[in-house]
Amino acid sequence: MEEKHISVLGSTGSIGTQTLEIARAYPHIKIRAMSARANIRLLEAQAREFLPELVCVTDEAKAAELKIKLADTPIKVVSGKSGLIEAARIDGADTVVTAVVGISGLEPTIKAIKAGKNIALANKETLVTGGHIVTKLAKENNVKILPVDSEHSAIFQSLQGCRDDREIKRILLTASGGPFFGKTRAELENITPGDALKHPNWDMGAKVTIDSSTLVNKGLEVIEAKWLFGVDIDKIKVLVHRQSIVHSMVEFVDNGIIAQLGAPDMRLPIQYALTYPNRLAMTKNELNFAEHPALTFEEPDTDTFFALALAQRAGREGGNLPAVFNGADEAAVELFLNGKIPYLAIADAIAEAMDKIEKINDPSLEEILETDKAAKEFVYRRQK
Repeated sequence: MEEKHISVLGSTGSIGTQTLEIARAYPHIKIRAMSARANIRLLEAQAREFLPELVCVTDEAKAAELKIKLADTPIKVVSGKSGLIEAARIDGADTVVTAVVGISGLEPTIKAIKAGKNIALANKETLVTGGHIVTKLAKENNVKILPVDSEHSAIFQSLQGCRDDREIKRILLTASGGPFFGKTRAELENITPGDALKHPNWDMGAKVTIDSSTLVNKGLEVIEAKWLFGVDIDKIKVLVHRQSIVHSMVEFVDNGIIAQLGAPDMRLPIQYALTYPNRLAMTKNELNFAEHPALTFEEPDTDTFFALALAQRAGREGGNLPAVFNGADEAAVELFLNGKIPYLAIADAIAEAMDKIEKINDPSLEEILETDKAAKEFVYRRQK
């Protein structure tokens, strides 16, 4: 295969480290830039191994430390939002892996698209909050948005060979159900951050793990799927699949269903996004069906986990409401992890923010960012 040159935004997180694992296995994948928020110990090790032209640390004080540590190398060290954008736009990179967490990934992704980079998308918030902007820009700049999330990658893979979007009847988006599947609201009243951080199948960062437990993460994925695949929210059905073997499915108008199956391993969707339309060999992620004799599917409990229903409403109504949903959740999860609010207050805070924040039908990037700020401030004020 020809060389692939990539920039990895969020190289020290779960997706970022697995992206570099793939680059380590396939030397034709070259790293041109990488970024981290504050983990300069790991970022320094990564930079010394892969020798990118540029690294960014969004924490400016930590960036200054890293600059000293890498003074014996030719690597340029930048910082802050401007540095993240520089890493996203770097000359020579053909693909940007957006693996930063939160709405901070939106603007760098937009800048990368305008610079003609393909996007390996692992940042849900980009399409959740700015899907109407991002998808339009991608078409205008002839840029591919290749999903990295396991569910969206499964849908993307299942759609290979579909020649007409009108053939899609609906998308069946699977969810593990998180650690509290089957519990009632009464049973969730005293949940601690430690309880919520124990995911049954996936190894993810703290924010995503909490979101998985509340089904917020699945709600974000529903909105993301709307933009990635151009389908209405009501054509996206969530199914709880506890084994995390069927990563998602597409049902067609003739009632045929195509699914993508595999072990719960993020390396496959990451690698497929980087090597599409080709498939390369991979080890240690083989699926043994004999170890999974039963694959089960159930309806989600949107009364107990009503954040999923809130996300569906946000995706249906559109405008800046998905940005309200996302911003309120980010603030509420932060407060929960810091012991400031109880677990059940996460969804309650999102619901209140969605009812209180001013609606904007076709928000600009600036209005999305302002909405995000307003939603977070609302949640912070609410708990005082």
